[in-house]
Amino acid sequence: MAQIDFGGVIEEVVTREEFPLERARQVLKDEVVAVLGYGVQGPAQALNMRDNGIRVIVGQRPGTKNWEKAIADGWMPGETLFSLEEAAERGTIIQYLLSDAGQREQWPKIVEHLNEGNLLYFSHGFSITFKDQTGVIPPSNVDVSLVAPKGSGTSVRRNFLAGSGINASFAIYQDYTGRAWERTVALGIAIGAGYLFPTTFENEVYSDLTGERGVLMGALAGVMEAQYYELRRRGHSPSEAFNETVEELTQSLIRLVGENGMDWMYANCSTTAQRGALDWKDRFRQAVEPLFRELYDSVASGNEARIVLEANSRPDYREQLEKELAVMRNSEMWKAGAAVRALRPENWKK
Repeated sequence: MAQIDFGGVIEEVVTREEFPLERARQVLKDEVVAVLGYGVQGPAQALNMRDNGIRVIVGQRPGTKNWEKAIADGWMPGETLFSLEEAAERGTIIQYLLSDAGQREQWPKIVEHLNEGNLLYFSHGFSITFKDQTGVIPPSNVDVSLVAPKGSGTSVRRNFLAGSGINASFAIYQDYTGRAWERTVALGIAIGAGYLFPTTFENEVYSDLTGERGVLMGALAGVMEAQYYELRRRGHSPSEAFNETVEELTQSLIRLVGENGMDWMYANCSTTAQRGALDWKDRFRQAVEPLFRELYDSVASGNEARIVLEANSRPDYREQLEKELAVMRNSEMWKAGAAVRALRPENWKK
């Protein structure tokens, strides 16, 4: 593992330099990787491994939309595409990539098909960390690990095709064979990780749930709405409010942050923007710090897991979800966003 200085803190990470793809192929040469679930992470990880020469099969419920998607992606029923149970039986590495609620629902069936020495692989620490709520308790005679890409399945596939990869965390929960570490890291490299940093199942799910509810999605959407509607209240047009709130962030500034860091972005904007951003940054931080403490406590207590499992278990969950998303989609702010996106140069009529 390579030692990297992360802002004065030395961490050990795994890069492609010390664990190249050829080594990953060698580690996995006798394995059959069964990817269970072809929804969010499943397609990207399965396709990336297949493209990298790993033996992969897919498990999905027949007759579902995702079963048809798997066929469209080239997986063949009876050859590389099977029911969840049959794929689990055929695999030596079982990538359990169903939704968190789906993992709880299917676990009593899947656990019956785990064989001694298998590796049970997750991309989220949820089911193991909150096992008292999910009932996902692996047998003692299998390896258990995770590789969690730091991005959506769409990004995992898109970055792979672009040759850039995506960063991922990894953790070993149970090492029955003595080979859990090398099997797990090999899988991380095979799905296209740019580098892998160690974590635990607990830390992965705590940071992930906090991030999703916070900066990555929940807080981001909330802050955008607060600024947009304040600008509208003050008489600004929808186009101006959206451009100053979302479009400039997503199409310009956040790209500069990703490429060079926040300090570089500050240094390369107007002096007016610099001064204002520096003066207001800490006020925003102080305003939201109590909310982030409350959020983390809710995650660590298992309360957020309970809410997720209860909501996803309701028979009308999909219907209610669509109603909630429709409210967002049909809001003035995101209707304005659709109009602004349509006016981007790449969408102009030729």
